[in-house]
Amino acid sequence: METDCTTPAPLPPGTRLLHIGPHKTGTTAIQGALFAAKDRLTECGVEFPAHTRHPMEAALVACARPAMMGDAVPTDRHWRRLLDQVAATGGRTSVISSEFFADARGDATIARIVEQFGGAGVPPLDRGRERDRAHVLVTLRPLVRIMPSQWQQYVQNGLRMGYADWLEHMLRRPPYEKPNPSFWHRHRHDRLVERWARAVGPGRVTVVVVDDRDRGGLLRTFEALLGLPENLLRPVPDTANRSLTLAETEMLRNLNVEFRGNGLPDELYSRLVRGGAVLHMKNACPPAPGDVKIVTPRWAVERAAEIGAASAERIAALGVRILGDPALLSAVPAQPEPRPAEPRLAPEVAAQALYGALAAAAGQASVRSVHQTSSRELVRVLGHRCLKRLGRR
Repeated sequence: METDCTTPAPLPPGTRLLHIGPHKTGTTAIQGALFAAKDRLTECGVEFPAHTRHPMEAALVACARPAMMGDAVPTDRHWRRLLDQVAATGGRTSVISSEFFADARGDATIARIVEQFGGAGVPPLDRGRERDRAHVLVTLRPLVRIMPSQWQQYVQNGLRMGYADWLEHMLRRPPYEKPNPSFWHRHRHDRLVERWARAVGPGRVTVVVVDDRDRGGLLRTFEALLGLPENLLRPVPDTANRSLTLAETEMLRNLNVEFRGNGLPDELYSRLVRGGAVLHMKNACPPAPGDVKIVTPRWAVERAAEIGAASAERIAALGVRILGDPALLSAVPAQPEPRPAEPRLAPEVAAQALYGALAAAAGQASVRSVHQTSSRELVRVLGHRCLKRLGRR
């Protein structure tokens, strides 16, 4: 094992870096920064071979994972297209990031992903050597910070269980697989690292322990590993990916109860609720200072810290490279547990959510930030706007 809290040395030139998350560990920030700096990366000898910020569909196909509730089912062409883009980078360093790679189940699936990713575009006779170019990067945060974020994300995908009950099932009711079996597959971090280390070897796995006190630390780590100039990667604001407040989550959770209880189709949920009401509410209504946050009870905090400590100890024994302080994974917040407060949804927030659903029903495009849109689509939209202006003149 190598534990390093200093600036890491760059990975060898020609490395294909696969960032697998897992969820809620800074993946969106990394993806946004890499995509926004895509052209400058190329100037520095590094490629970001994807047309969008997050090649989620490709990762879902590679991991044989179902799509989000109600979304269109991705096909093999999504994964093949990404592999073609990786192959086009030739011998240059490249980087791909998707937290959904952490959902890959079984050694055979992970080995296939690594072989196809590392050997994309390489003649079959050379793949035994060339696939060694693949290097796996895992970013980790303390479970105590992940659990509330992951719960509200599950609610955005149709979960109807409240936070207290969800914690009971995740932490106190073996086999800890209901209602979300994906949670511990992603967030038993020692087992996640071990699975991927078996596929590529411990020497080609880097674990980054994210320090939330250092807001730019993760971006600087990626720059160092990729051999990029300092401060080339910049934070990209993404209101569409912010976490919901407790009131917003409870509003959505109660809607999920009604939605499921009345047997409405999943496609309607994807289009009107997640892609309409929730997305527009996130973009139009940033959280206010007085909004009630999702509070994790003390017993769950302490249990999560115990699991984090066991995971950190196991990861240290795997022989992988560790950047950052593993002790953060078992840290218990010093502040006293706040008293539960009654979540109240502001009328303007409810209005924006309702408008988002109506706009989606009317066929209006979902709101997306620029860095989430492909370059081809941006050119098409800008060209259409220019033509409209010329027509008015």
